[in-house]
Amino acid sequence: MDASELIAGFEPENDLERRVTAEPELLEGLAWGEPRASHPEGAVGTHVSHLLSTLDRRGETGERRAKLRFMALVHDSFKYQVRDRLPRAGENHHATRARRFAERFTDNEGILSAIQFHDRPYALWRKLQRKGKLDERGFERMMRCVTDPGLFLRFVELDGSTDGKRPEPITWFREELTTRGYLDGAKPPEPRARGRRRRAQARLRESVRSRRAG
Repeated sequence: MDASELIAGFEPENDLERRVTAEPELLEGLAWGEPRASHPEGAVGTHVSHLLSTLDRRGETGERRAKLRFMALVHDSFKYQVRDRLPRAGENHHATRARRFAERFTDNEGILSAIQFHDRPYALWRKLQRKGKLDERGFERMMRCVTDPGLFLRFVELDGSTDGKRPEPITWFREELTTRGYLDGAKPPEPRARGRRRRAQARLRESVRSRRAG
């Protein structure tokens, strides 16, 4: 089995991609998957082909292109190893398994953390929709581990660009990172400042809900 058979139009662009796509366990993961709500395209390899095509259309070049391509190849390719009878958390989460695999090829924490947490913003958004309140501790725990917020956001946007994905979680996440000072090279606010900002945001949300109720 060859990666080009699983990822339409795929040609490795560097030695890292050649080495990664020669790994049988990655190839098995690329072949895995049936059409479902969040991934109507079916197999992981088809999803990856869509992401790589999107990178081409967006004109990504240079080092960031190489990082995003590597992440696209790896991020969902270990879903087949998840044990359905166990909670999908920790080492039994596909993103953690993908990170463990990626660690064999890079020590770049910006890449590794983005792979590990690529599904977390959506999970936080869904929880916000259910409860009407953001899990601030969960958000902050995630961002303490993410060493390159710009790259992280870029990959979340890329991964969420395919059919079956909703745009609202990505818009929300981008706005949260911008408001909290994680983007454009800005230093994230100190914990005390974040606390004040959270309280102000909570008051604003409560004010909006009150106006709607009235």
